[in-house]
Amino acid sequence: MKNLNPTLFSKKHLFSLLMGLLCTVFVAQASSHREAPLIANDPLADNTDLYAFRSPDDPNTITIIANYIPGELPFGGPNYYTFGENIRYEIHIDNDVSTLGDDVTYRFTFTRVNEDPTTFFNIRLGQQNLKTTYTLERSMGGGPFMAIVTNGIVPANNIGPRSIESGAGLGAASYEDLIADAITTASTGEKVFAGPADDPFFVDLGAIFDLGDSPRQVGPNRDALGQLNVHTIAIQVPITTLLKSGAAATPANILDADYVIGVWASASRPAMRTFNTDGSAPSVDGDWIQVSRIGMPLTNEAVIPIGMKDKWNRQTPYEGEGDFFEYFYNPELALYMDDDQFGGAVPSLAPLRIQTNSLGGFDFSNGADGLFGLKGADALAGTALDDAVFGTLLLPGAGKPRSVDLWPAFHTGVPNVRPYQLATGKGGDPLAAGKPFANNFLPNGGDMLRLNMAVPVTPRDDANFSSLGLVQAAAIGLTVAPFNTTADLEFIPNMDGFPNGRRLEDDVTRIELQAVGGVVLAAIGLWYDDYDPATSPSPVTQDLLNVLTYSTGVETNDRPFKSTFPYVASPWRGTDVAAK
Repeated sequence: MKNLNPTLFSKKHLFSLLMGLLCTVFVAQASSHREAPLIANDPLADNTDLYAFRSPDDPNTITIIANYIPGELPFGGPNYYTFGENIRYEIHIDNDVSTLGDDVTYRFTFTRVNEDPTTFFNIRLGQQNLKTTYTLERSMGGGPFMAIVTNGIVPANNIGPRSIESGAGLGAASYEDLIADAITTASTGEKVFAGPADDPFFVDLGAIFDLGDSPRQVGPNRDALGQLNVHTIAIQVPITTLLKSGAAATPANILDADYVIGVWASASRPAMRTFNTDGSAPSVDGDWIQVSRIGMPLTNEAVIPIGMKDKWNRQTPYEGEGDFFEYFYNPELALYMDDDQFGGAVPSLAPLRIQTNSLGGFDFSNGADGLFGLKGADALAGTALDDAVFGTLLLPGAGKPRSVDLWPAFHTGVPNVRPYQLATGKGGDPLAAGKPFANNFLPNGGDMLRLNMAVPVTPRDDANFSSLGLVQAAAIGLTVAPFNTTADLEFIPNMDGFPNGRRLEDDVTRIELQAVGGVVLAAIGLWYDDYDPATSPSPVTQDLLNVLTYSTGVETNDRPFKSTFPYVASPWRGTDVAAK
């Protein structure tokens, strides 16, 4: 405003400036996902889901998939969805607990071109009115960003046969050919795809947010994201690229701690955006501000309360995570799995009941002490709960019962240290050494997907493959021969599943609800209340079976996933789906 010429500063200019300032406030405080209040105003920068898994057909690589733009209608013309300009879409990888911050970062920026402004059609005579390309940059070890893909192709939206295959449109042989042509290899070896895809997340959102009515008490369950698309960024990265400095080229075993990575994704915008009175595109300026992020699925939807959602999304996992710890120590969802609280008000969650008297003495209901009563006891010596091992990370204080299971799942990963081993081989003592089944411990930063890249792939056609991920691996290790006949470390099918990373097939909604219901505690020998070691022949009691068999009623995606990169199903065609 300094040295402003009042004759040039008209009311229109003032209005434009005020609008720009207002927009700046909203963008600078925006958040990620539609589950937070502000991001609904900025869907192009909205993270929807994040996946990280060892590639089933190329196990020397890790595939990371970050999705954006929620609820895309396949027939959403004439202005179809695409990645936004003036947005930095980033995938962040942490691989070294000794360094704070990202060790590898991939940054995508997109450019859009209107090839034929004389038509209202999105595609006509080989030209696109939303033709989108991208530049991919990579930073290693906090160093400068270097371009590794330029002019990357984003496939056109799958509008319909006339737009895609006919001579009046693009004249492509098929939409699958457009996808294949868009897959590229970066100069540094990564395989890359960016474009529309079927939304791979499956969940009955309508029922879940109708006060927890999942499975529905009345009427059929419904995949709310069925026949909806998203925009996918997928990269397939050699494991050697993601390894921390100094790690051996071959893992020492299938749970090698040097092979653990943390993955999160974000979107950022310039701090200032000004609307222009001449109808031209808004001007942008200022520092880049993170407006969206995602790590573990459903964190902001089902753990963070609405008053804190925007704050959670503005921060990185490396700052201020302690502001949110209490929501993991005493999760709201646990109140609806406790008959002494509000369990009776949410009948759909009746099969999920948290241990309040496990082994006759341990209460994990909200506000209780969980295992904190053992603090300082000789029995904890050498375990992960010993202050001499991991400090006060896992037993930070009284009244924080889920500090030993839910909190580490979201904030540190789980170590292969007592008591975090299966009850197999423990002889009834949950603190004893048992059968290893997980190690994705990376106590650096906060909410991320943590993946141990040394864990082998469970083939998708394996009879034991399950969308229940580590929950199923634990069940197999506890109850299925020959896995339950030894406490030795061995590969159990689905050890590569969520929350050890996240595969496209993993039913994360069901797994996380089971986890809130105490299934992890049971897996390590803190059984449900209906197990009495003095009288019960087996800890596989009705309460445990209730949790293991619980289902929201939506267990698979509406389309099968592909067996090769980028694995996501092709986007729904606008002419093939019914109006929502």
